[in-house]
This record gives sequence, structure tokens and C-alpha cells, in this order.
Amino acid sequence: MADSDREAVAQEVFAALADPSRREILAALAAGGPATATDLAARLPITRHAIAKHLTLLAEAELVIAEPGERRRVRYRVRSAPMKVAQQFLAALARDWDGPLAALKETPT
Repeated sequence: MADSDREAVAQEVFAALADPSRREILAALAAGGPATATDLAARLPITRHAIAKHLTLLAEAELVIAEPGERRRVRYRVRSAPMKVAQQFLAALARDWDGPLAALKETPT
């Protein structure tokens, strides 16, 4: 994956995770496994309608995947690949800063 592609994926992940409700939905899916919007609404202090909107945004960022279920019910599950790309982006950013910050610490005042 090209650096620009990695950065675009990271940007999508960070934008999706900026909202605390979406982080809460992802945490619920990670802890409880695949679930429908209705299942999540029963566990979280968020309406089913709001959860459905958040799940759409999470799916656009590829952080969740929708799996068709029985009777037109859609279950969502977490996809970790985009989060790993965002982690790699942050790790590279940290490496870029570690050298200059260490040099500043070593500079006599």
C-alpha cells in the first residue's frame, strides 16, 4: 500500500473514531461480537436510529463490515485492518518525532 493510501485510510479511521458514540459502538462490537443495530441499542444508551447512522459511517471507514442475516437483519462486525493501518501511521509519525525530540533533550541550554 502506498504512503498516500495509508494516510487516506488513517484519516478515515481518525475521522470515524473522533465521535465518542462510534468508539462506544466499536467497543461493544469488539467485546460482544457481531450484532445488529437493534442488539446494540439494547446494550448502549444510544437510539437504534443513531446507531444505524453511526454504523453507516463506520462501514464507510471500513471499520465494520455488514453481514446479511436472516429476515433482512444485518449484523455488523469489527474489521481490524484499517485500525492497524492507522496504528502504523501513528508509529511512523512517532518515529519521525522521536529523533528530533531526543536531540532537543541532549542540546545544552
